[in-house]
Amino acid sequence: MIKNVHGNTVDHLGRAIVAGRYGPGAPIPPEPLLCEELGVSRTVVREAVKSLIAKGLVSSGPKVGTRVLDSDQWNWFDPDVIMWQSHAGLTPEFLRDLQDLRRVVEPAAVRMAAERATPQDLAEIESAYEGMRKAVEEGGDYVKYDLLFHQGLLRACRNRMIVQMSKALGALLRTSFEISTARKDGPRNSLPLHRAVLDAVVAHNPAKAEKAILVLIDGAREDIEQVLSTRKRLPRLNTPAPLIKAA
Repeated sequence: MIKNVHGNTVDHLGRAIVAGRYGPGAPIPPEPLLCEELGVSRTVVREAVKSLIAKGLVSSGPKVGTRVLDSDQWNWFDPDVIMWQSHAGLTPEFLRDLQDLRRVVEPAAVRMAAERATPQDLAEIESAYEGMRKAVEEGGDYVKYDLLFHQGLLRACRNRMIVQMSKALGALLRTSFEISTARKDGPRNSLPLHRAVLDAVVAHNPAKAEKAILVLIDGAREDIEQVLSTRKRLPRLNTPAPLIKAA
């Protein structure tokens, strides 16, 4: 997708803030300097600042100007903020926050999915699982179908707020899936765990579905902690997910 002048300006400033070019409490450059640096009008800069305020990155007021807020106040459900963090480099704290969030949201959502999933919901999750299986056996984009599987579960809970959350969670979850995929036999070993979740949802067994998803989430946590302990390079969200080779 080609961004317009406004989008490029927001992107430039957002990346600079998340990368730490302007620290918490620090002002961003005044309008004239930004206009000169970016080659844009004052109107574009002002609109870009409004977007950054909406994302929780900056605040603006009379006499104090536009200042960067602490990262605790950033909107971590905004896909742009997630992407900028990926460009700056994922941190252990970021990944651990993600795992905590998954453990809170997904088990409850899967319980509801087991109670509320429609035949169409189940067909979509089954299709995603089949994509994962084929990727393991024939090679392909396992992460793509893993993500579709989990997003399908979140949609199947039939809660509009959780469905909206799934859109932002998508970029976050991909990180976890890529780390698991990078481990030897990770995808192959995770297939039966995913099947257990799907079977419980199909059987409309909320307790069994919740237990199965917790096994899956805790396994992903172990994968991530192992990668962090070895200090291997973490995946970047702005590049395509790696394909796995045929078995």
